[in-house]
Amino acid sequence: MTELSNTIDMKVAIIHHWLIGMRGGEKVLESLCEMFPKAELFTHVYNPSAISDVIKKHRINTTFIQRLPGSRHYYKNYLPLMPLALEQLDLRGYDLVISIESGPAKGVIVPPNTLHICYCNTPMRYLWDLYHEYLKEGNKIKRLLLLPFVHYLRLWDFLSAARVDYFIANSEHVQKRIMKYYRRESEVIYPPVDTEAFAPSEERGDFYLMVGQLVRYKRPDLAVEAFNKTKKRLIVIGEGEQMSALKKAAGPTISFLGWQPFPVLRDHYARCRALIFPGEEDFGMVPVEGMASGRPVIAFKRGGALETVVEGETGIFFDHADVESLIEAINRYERIEEQFSSKVIIEQAKKFDQQHFKRKMEQTIGRMITKGI
Repeated sequence: MTELSNTIDMKVAIIHHWLIGMRGGEKVLESLCEMFPKAELFTHVYNPSAISDVIKKHRINTTFIQRLPGSRHYYKNYLPLMPLALEQLDLRGYDLVISIESGPAKGVIVPPNTLHICYCNTPMRYLWDLYHEYLKEGNKIKRLLLLPFVHYLRLWDFLSAARVDYFIANSEHVQKRIMKYYRRESEVIYPPVDTEAFAPSEERGDFYLMVGQLVRYKRPDLAVEAFNKTKKRLIVIGEGEQMSALKKAAGPTISFLGWQPFPVLRDHYARCRALIFPGEEDFGMVPVEGMASGRPVIAFKRGGALETVVEGETGIFFDHADVESLIEAINRYERIEEQFSSKVIIEQAKKFDQQHFKRKMEQTIGRMITKGI
């Protein structure tokens, strides 16, 4: 990699908030691990059984959060301690530090001559734009305990942004939020999606599909209510804190499969009539995975979906976060369903593949290293 040829002798550290599963942020980490095979990793909590072999090849260091009771399951309860934990990490001797931010990661303290680049998946949602949504989810005691800590964490999060030399945003949507909450410029590089792992199918099912965490801000409730009203078939793959309530609310045409292994997920992507994406995401890998399978996406017209889904070519948008708007979009989709081309949809998905991410990161990091601090 010519742009990164000057990093061969550099000592590199990668900071990730926690390693307890393989989601979008961990896919970014995986690609960085392949780009920097000798890099050391630092994280608050680490569960080896939940992490890929690509990541486990690296030396992984944890903060003191790892040693606290129940940290692998209740790590979010230790959020107020994470700034302190990050600042205890000794990063002397490293030439390049890359933090991956969506939880506390960028707040490390690096030596004056160490370059710190932050790949920002999102400024912490629970501190900023989704703060009131998260506040509603806790009980009264938890809310009272949380209030003073959130105020302190928000101040720390803003101030720690000044410790970063360069920001890279995972979408234009996040780029705007970095400017809004941190007052920092950033470059956009979309996160890596393994588009080659997905493929279209000649067989087509009679169901729509929703994939992802079943949490409030992703608005799975909209999909459940819409498919209850239309009596159309919906399959839901994923788990989360809202799963029990959604199951109780769901009618007979809605099936919850919970977490599923990749071959099952891949098969459902390929055979669904369309993917339902009812929430506002910073980027959203799920729509790209659906498109890599050749299937259209019916998405809320906000956030990262606006940067991946092309109206009328790879999917349909609905304008308002309400059931009527989603139902109208589903009906509109069914009127033009046969006009969508799997080939065109797959070509759009390829714009967000892993090689594109690595190439852009290679060029950008190489330029930042040359430019210096």
